[in-house]
Amino acid sequence: MREYFVELSGYLITLTVALYTFECFLLFRLRQKKQRSACCIRQICLILISQFLCFFTLYCKSGNRNYLFFYLYVQLFLIMVMVLTPLLYRSVNRLLLHNMCMLLGLGFVILSRLSLARALRQFVIAAAGFLLGLGLPAVFLRLKFEYRRYLPFALLGIGVLSAVLLLGKLTRGSKLSLSFLNLTFQPSEAVKLLFIFFLAAALYQDISLKRVFFTAILAACHVAVLAASRDLGSALIFFVGFVILVFLATGSFLYLGLGVLGGCISAVSAYFLFDHVRVRVLAFREPFTYIDDQSYQITQSLFAIGSGSWFGTGLFNGRPEDIPDVITDFIFSAVCEELGVICGICLMLICLSCFAAMMRAGTELKDTFAGLAVMGYGVIYIFQVFLTVGGGIKFIPLTGVTLPFISYGGSSVLASVLMFMLIQSLIIKEREGGRVRVEKKKRTETRKEN
Repeated sequence: MREYFVELSGYLITLTVALYTFECFLLFRLRQKKQRSACCIRQICLILISQFLCFFTLYCKSGNRNYLFFYLYVQLFLIMVMVLTPLLYRSVNRLLLHNMCMLLGLGFVILSRLSLARALRQFVIAAAGFLLGLGLPAVFLRLKFEYRRYLPFALLGIGVLSAVLLLGKLTRGSKLSLSFLNLTFQPSEAVKLLFIFFLAAALYQDISLKRVFFTAILAACHVAVLAASRDLGSALIFFVGFVILVFLATGSFLYLGLGVLGGCISAVSAYFLFDHVRVRVLAFREPFTYIDDQSYQITQSLFAIGSGSWFGTGLFNGRPEDIPDVITDFIFSAVCEELGVICGICLMLICLSCFAAMMRAGTELKDTFAGLAVMGYGVIYIFQVFLTVGGGIKFIPLTGVTLPFISYGGSSVLASVLMFMLIQSLIIKEREGGRVRVEKKKRTETRKEN
């Protein structure tokens, strides 16, 4: 009986993830409150069902009861996130909240399949990040920030990245992290949040040539320090975030064209300056020619995706561990191999719905700073997804960045959770603030009538 359930569960997991993805895009079209509430309830049910199917399959295939205990921790955490947050903040964006839970849940599943100990560590950091982020909307509602002072955000970001350049730990030729009290963290993940705040604060009121030029210099300092640290994946994300946010703020295609031109020149320069860039381009162009050396990672990734087919080999039936750095750089390939290409496509569509929700929220916010910040976070989020997935499927050369919420990495998952909670804070601040203003106006009018 257990064998039949395990065999059937692969198809049921694909079905629940596909139905959840459909509900994500359906939510954009629904306008009535009752319909949206019903859609959100269905999303919650599908998240919990998919988690049960995945973890019970892991237990049946491995016989390890620790999977059941970990499943209970994850379920309680996800339920708390999806229930507690709307109770505290009525104006929360439910789609972004549920998508965060769905992506985290899938990440916990595939990580626990590869390494239960690392999955548990990822879970603890994600839970701590949510508890920290849960207080952000209250802080934003009660404190008044002076957004005009954008220099502190920029200088702090440059200072932290410079500290990594000078004191950072060398990992495969790149300085990516700092160590403190036996804890290793990657500061560039946190600086991304500061970087978007800096850009939004610099451009939300003044989009003159002088301001754009000065902002470009400060942004270039971020990118230059990252390039000197050989953290080229993060440097590319920072650069694209700057170019797109300047375009969104100014609406100038001239700035966009100059940014694209500068990006092309930088890419060619990086090819000639850095050996590992040439190796990755070579692996991208001729993966099967150098299958035993430079292209081993990407070819194993392609084999894994191909062997998974549409519905996957099933959890514990594939060999994703054969891919070097699978839990960080190639987690998407592991998802496609054991959960199926359909699940991989749905995962990308869920990320795309997050981006669409962020851009939609950003355009609807009346506060220009908040709107630019939300759209900026949306841009760097979806671009990071593009880099990770594109590198894993050989659509673009590998950049070595993580897939938000899915890949293993404490700094990555912490920054991703805080990013989504920052977006929620900016949305809640305007919605709750507007509601409070309306209620005050009604009370004032009532007093005048009496």
